[in-house]
Amino acid sequence: MLLLDQIQAFDLIADTRNANPMSVISLQPVGNNNGQITVSGAHGLLRQLTLEDGQKSHLSHAPQQRLVRDPSALLGCLLGGALGDACGAPVEFLEWFEIQKRFGESGIQDLQPAYGKLGSVTDDTQMMLFTAEGLLRATVREHLRGTTHTPSIIHNAYMRWLLTQNVSANPYLAETVSDGWLIADQRLWARRAPGSTCLNSLQSAQQLGAMAENNSKGCGGVMRVAPCAFMPYPFTSAAQAAHLTHGHPSGYLSAGIFADILARLWQTPALSLAAATHSSLHEHRDKVGMHETYNILQKVLELHHADIEPNPELIEAHLGGGWIAEEALAIGLWCALSAKDFTDGVCKAVNHSGDSDSTGLIAGHFLGLLLSAHALPSEWLAHLEMRDSIQQIATDLCLVPHQVSLNNRSEDTALWQRYPGW
Repeated sequence: MLLLDQIQAFDLIADTRNANPMSVISLQPVGNNNGQITVSGAHGLLRQLTLEDGQKSHLSHAPQQRLVRDPSALLGCLLGGALGDACGAPVEFLEWFEIQKRFGESGIQDLQPAYGKLGSVTDDTQMMLFTAEGLLRATVREHLRGTTHTPSIIHNAYMRWLLTQNVSANPYLAETVSDGWLIADQRLWARRAPGSTCLNSLQSAQQLGAMAENNSKGCGGVMRVAPCAFMPYPFTSAAQAAHLTHGHPSGYLSAGIFADILARLWQTPALSLAAATHSSLHEHRDKVGMHETYNILQKVLELHHADIEPNPELIEAHLGGGWIAEEALAIGLWCALSAKDFTDGVCKAVNHSGDSDSTGLIAGHFLGLLLSAHALPSEWLAHLEMRDSIQQIATDLCLVPHQVSLNNRSEDTALWQRYPGW
């Protein structure tokens, strides 16, 4: 049964970030009150960004100035995460000495083949895309039907991902539907080492929108929630999305903090990553079960302020392997804070004994947003699997909230066909 008329207890947690839908109508460059980007202008900007590889970027140069709620930053965030995932995929299950043995003393420093080709993404990026699809369907449903329950819609999106993983469908959930454009992408129908908690939770769920009752805090919840940063109530929606499969507070509250930090950076371009992290921790520190996530991220800030840079040994000694949510978030954050450029930060995040694709993805999300799509390495993007679908999702996250507010009947029909509200 779909929980459209029920309020989860978690819905009552205060979340002041991004209470209103994003404003692409008036995107102001910092220090410039004249420049605005219309909806059509934003679409044009995204189209230009997604169709042009551009010249090779070295991020030792200052990145282009970001706008408030910059479409290029949103695109950079999603593509950057996928690039980090692809970089970490070949070494996900290797110890550091094994990585050195295979790729040299410095470890992996470039995209290498995984799953038979260069630029392959894993279940992390797959589930990130389905999170975004669920958020977009919930937005369309609320506009066209006047009611929605976002966790239920996202849960149904995860059920569609489950169908792609060559496992038996959940027999309790007859409502699960396999429509929409995303699941039709045959590249998603590939099993890329999906997490057992995600699979088991989705297969055993008996109601869409019901939160998981297990005690797992694996990183499978935090790694998929970046799109929540660009929609209303990022902390709450991300924590709920992770809680659908991961029942331990550190498993879902780490996801909430991750999306909240991204949202702060997107909404306030002048904010540094360290400042955004501090602000997010300060606002959410008193939530029940937050202590593990709070403590490890505070440790990361202390290491950063002491000018201690991450390396494989220090990552393992201070933060662990990243197999659990708060560790994965902490590793990705520390590497992003210390990054000289995008590739430097991502390579730091994947070269350690642990869950390299997830920590690379998290660092890539942070750095892609901070540096924007212009700054991503074109030689990596040229090989990125599913790049076009990621770009489409980024465009829709920018435009759908405003398209649904225009009350254009022809556009409404097109949106409903693209994102059926279920």
